[in-house]
Amino acid sequence: MRYYAICDCDNCYVSCERVFRPDLQGKPVVVLSNNDGCVVARSAEAKQMGIKAGTPYYQLSQLFPGQNIAVFSSNYELYGEITGRIMAIIKDMAPQYFRYSIDEAFCVLDGFTSDQLKQWGKDLHDRVLKSVGMPVSIGIAPTKTLAKMASHYAKKYAGYEHCCLIDTDEKRKKALALYPIEEVWGIGRRYAAK
Repeated sequence: MRYYAICDCDNCYVSCERVFRPDLQGKPVVVLSNNDGCVVARSAEAKQMGIKAGTPYYQLSQLFPGQNIAVFSSNYELYGEITGRIMAIIKDMAPQYFRYSIDEAFCVLDGFTSDQLKQWGKDLHDRVLKSVGMPVSIGIAPTKTLAKMASHYAKKYAGYEHCCLIDTDEKRKKALALYPIEEVWGIGRRYAAK
């Protein structure tokens, strides 16, 4: 049976900055847009504080007084270099792959058992983390949309150990029931409004 995997860098721009600043692990970090206008990337800690994407930089100190937030100007050359290394690892480990964005790639996995799929995802995560220092989350499922959904769960729940596999009808139904409709590719925002 054919499965698709989505490999997605966790909080990509922030994680790239943390490669060179490991002291920032566990602390709120944001990356700003061109010309330092507004927040375009946030660490999990910054999201938990309530920092929203698009927050103007000048408002951070007003909205979060006394908070020690690490702020970085965007460095697209650095992000491209680091994610290029990750893509080279994915290319080496996947039978077929194509890059979807700066921090995401699709893989096509044919002929794997469920155990092999889960192990492949875990091995990919471990190799990227060891070689590049970046955390990635992997979602694996029989369709690309379900794989994207699985990657959401891989990021959100530590119990998946960075790899969520949807390989049974029961898992598919549970994933669909719990997934926020506004997150579904292409249609989510329209249907959420209804």
